[in-house]
Amino acid sequence: MPIATPEVYAEMIDRAKAGSFAYPAINVTSSQTINAAIRGFAEAESDGIIQISTGGAEYISGPTIKDRVRGAVAFSAFAYEVAQSYDVQIALHTDHAPLDAVEHWVKPLLALSTERVKNGGAPLFNSHMWDGSAVPLDQNLKVAEELLALAAEAKSILEIEVGVVGGEEDGVAHEINEKLYTTVEDGLATAEALGLGERGRYIVALTFGNVHGVYKPGNVKLRPEILRDIQQAVGERYGKEKPFDLVFHGGSGSTAEEIGAAVDYGVIKMNIDTDTQYAFTRPVVDHMFTNYDGVLKVDGEVGNKKAYDPRAWGKLAEAGLATRVVEAAQQLRSAGQKIR
Repeated sequence: MPIATPEVYAEMIDRAKAGSFAYPAINVTSSQTINAAIRGFAEAESDGIIQISTGGAEYISGPTIKDRVRGAVAFSAFAYEVAQSYDVQIALHTDHAPLDAVEHWVKPLLALSTERVKNGGAPLFNSHMWDGSAVPLDQNLKVAEELLALAAEAKSILEIEVGVVGGEEDGVAHEINEKLYTTVEDGLATAEALGLGERGRYIVALTFGNVHGVYKPGNVKLRPEILRDIQQAVGERYGKEKPFDLVFHGGSGSTAEEIGAAVDYGVIKMNIDTDTQYAFTRPVVDHMFTNYDGVLKVDGEVGNKKAYDPRAWGKLAEAGLATRVVEAAQQLRSAGQKIR
């Protein structure tokens, strides 16, 4: 199947919300990780989301070029082509755009998508994230309101973050403190500023102790009940059950119980990056150590071309990432839930 159309992406979100499951959203940086992520979704019989950050987009454009718009366009074009070989729906998303990336990354991509839509085509991306966690809430929502209108014109969905995710990702860093917990008042302000879909569809990352990076279970103090409380308060005011479509950021080290509770409270998308990076790299390390004399020309020898051929270790890396995607789909209950 090709990349999900705007209509299919909306259906994916609705199905996840109604069925109490969520889609893994896998950060990718290359053709190999794109292929591996889509393969993992297909093996899990799960529709899914692949996404690229500003740093990932710069990398995919060429490490010495660092053109994040061109890299994002290249990512979209490659994904559109290879996804046709699989029987699952894949949505494309841009991740974590802080304020300085709005004008020079998100808006240019939305403009390109709008032009494609006007000409009868599909948008480059199904959704884009505005990360306003580093600015005051009123400024966050003001920027979100502007982007929501632009996204609607481009037939794309906007993702916003209300609250703060701790740790660091692509240069966006926050301390681990009480600011990691979104309040009911924040949720009510969001609904008042952006509506609940009538002005354009958006999904929202409410924070409940989330932290980017590598942590063992128990080190991050998640409080999924915050999501329940915000959904209930906003729902009561507007007469709508679970009014927000929620996103789970910074989930490395989360327990199965915490993930399950978050999904029950309305999470339909969970970002996964740290774990899949390791799953991709670990088999390569094993290959290099196991085939030390082959991948290196030790003591003037010639090595073993079959060992250092990038395809030899690249296939192992892709298989490792794909396996982790299957595991994520099983944890989030999206496995076996693909649109038939």
